[in-house]
Amino acid sequence: MFGLFKRKEPEVEKRAVAMGYTTDLLAARQEWLAGTSGVGELTSTVQSCISLWEGAFALADVDGTSLITRRHLAMFARSIALRGESVFLIDGNQLLPVTDWDLSTRNGRPRAYRLSISEVGGGRSETRLAAEVLHVTVGSSPAAPWAGTSPLHRASLSAGLLQAVEASLSEVYREAPIGSQIVPFPESQEDDLSTLSRSFRGRRGRVLLRESVNVAAAGGPTPAQDWKPASMTPDIRGAQPVESWQGARAGILTAYGVLPALFADAAQGPLVREAQRHLCQWTLQPLAMLLAEEATDKLGVPIMIDTLRPVQAYDVGGRSRALSAILGALAQAKEAGLSEAEISMALTQVNWGPDDKAA
Repeated sequence: MFGLFKRKEPEVEKRAVAMGYTTDLLAARQEWLAGTSGVGELTSTVQSCISLWEGAFALADVDGTSLITRRHLAMFARSIALRGESVFLIDGNQLLPVTDWDLSTRNGRPRAYRLSISEVGGGRSETRLAAEVLHVTVGSSPAAPWAGTSPLHRASLSAGLLQAVEASLSEVYREAPIGSQIVPFPESQEDDLSTLSRSFRGRRGRVLLRESVNVAAAGGPTPAQDWKPASMTPDIRGAQPVESWQGARAGILTAYGVLPALFADAAQGPLVREAQRHLCQWTLQPLAMLLAEEATDKLGVPIMIDTLRPVQAYDVGGRSRALSAILGALAQAKEAGLSEAEISMALTQVNWGPDDKAA
């Protein structure tokens, strides 16, 4: 009778967390936030490229606004390098870095954003119009012009090869018996073998003992050829791990706009300067112009970001010789009595004057 009034225990809802749609969605979201796979970014090659990007942008000259600080430029470089896009919220007289965002578009252009801003005690979410957000993307496709792709995503095969080679080498050096040897030893009592084995100090590169199987009759000595020690160090030269690692590293460096020769052991000063010029002129300065264009559009004032002058990514000797030649030509033109219009026309012929149609 009293069992009718017994309180029913609440049912415990069980969910499968190992596999399922929610797990796949979280994994895809984590991959999108962290970069490509979260592993290629751990290699020293990728981090070296990102450090070059961060350093060059932190040194850049910004003209036209005080909102974009060197700290913002460094975060912009790292975000572009790992995610292919960077988002900042224009909040009054400051820029706030955004960790995660969702957006709505019209005609392929962002119209409104739902932003997540990190805080120490937990982030907050805000909804803002596109005019209040700085959003720069690289590697965009016509299918999704509002989204960017990182260099690692665009070179995922090279990143995967570099990761596989470095992981394999680390496992070899961690697990393989490198430096170990097997030394033959005549038959003896087990206690003597154990005592002799314990006398060798260290566990890595230790000497292993085995009893000889080639023993002469009547207790004679062991043949000399049986006393040759055998090394246990694996020979992986046939797999060419060094060549594979160098090829994968060169591919990653090229994807980030860094000349692989910059990291060569025999790199000299002229080569280093050429690598700096190549990195800034063909990779970093175009990214700076994209950020400057977006900031000019959203802030309403002309903004210019220069990475070439602070890094000195130019040929100093060539510029000085060109300057001397230009000054000499101008002096000769003035001595000949040429007008400014005639000098401008002459400069236009060599793509130095105004409206030279060079571009």
